[in-house]
Amino acid sequence: MANIKESLEDLMTVDGAKCVSLVDSSSGMVLGEMGTGVDMELAAAGNSEVVKAKMKTMKNLGLKTEIEDILITLGDQYHIIRPMVSQKGLFLYVVLDKEKGNLALARRKTQNVEEALKV
Repeated sequence: MANIKESLEDLMTVDGAKCVSLVDSSSGMVLGEMGTGVDMELAAAGNSEVVKAKMKTMKNLGLKTEIEDILITLGDQYHIIRPMVSQKGLFLYVVLDKEKGNLALARRKTQNVEEALKV
């Protein structure tokens, strides 16, 4: 069982991690953040809309499943959005340098942190 600070520190150990945060998707507010390179307040608000839009689309399609993660690939970065299973309405957000990071390992680490995090 890990707290927010420990969980974010753990995510920052991923090769290529630039910054990470825990976000409340209903309000778009950052509950905790670490790292540099992205305005996390702005990113959290925008990515909250991404999560809400995907959930609405899934509902409209009648899909009876959960989002494991959402991956956004940019020219030099990966953005991983991982909704929490145990804490509905919260998600982990990881920004990874594309050249320095390993996407598969980052996704696995984000999953492990999400499963251990208690808010």
